[in-house]
Amino acid sequence: MMNWLRHNFVASIILTVIRVYLGYEWMMDGINKLTMKGGFSAQGMIMGAIKQPVVGPHGQPYPLFTWFLKTFTDGGKHAEVFSFLVSWGEFLVGLGMIVGLLTLPAVFFALVMNFSYMFAGVISVNPWYILLEFFLMAGGFNSAKIGLDRWATPWFRKVLPFLRKHGETEVRIEKALTVYE
Repeated sequence: MMNWLRHNFVASIILTVIRVYLGYEWMMDGINKLTMKGGFSAQGMIMGAIKQPVVGPHGQPYPLFTWFLKTFTDGGKHAEVFSFLVSWGEFLVGLGMIVGLLTLPAVFFALVMNFSYMFAGVISVNPWYILLEFFLMAGGFNSAKIGLDRWATPWFRKVLPFLRKHGETEVRIEKALTVYE
């Protein structure tokens, strides 16, 4: 299954359809928040997550997420940074998925947002999105082959050495070492 997801052309087409669908959904959510009359505020959701946190199987809240929200929003009073990050994050994640540019980082940040919403107690479409995003992550580069990453990824690998495939790096090291022998 993994080999098929990562290397098959038909899988690439299916992953592209999933990617564009999710991208459209994320981008539209972001646009709605960015153009909302009076501006989008995450304060209500954050206050609700602090006052009524999601609890585990034994009735205890997840302390790390609640602590995180309390600490970085002053108990939910200052949610401006989160409001900005959510609005622009949804828009940019969606745009990246639609055009297939920086696809895997976009999917990663989509997953971060999905899990954050779920930790805040918002179920909605998040489990469905997580499932689809899992397939995009599992598909790796094949998820973005039909998109701008087809050209951007080789360029990034050329410019940023830590992104090179392991084999490419070994060949370059061996060539460099033979010069000095």
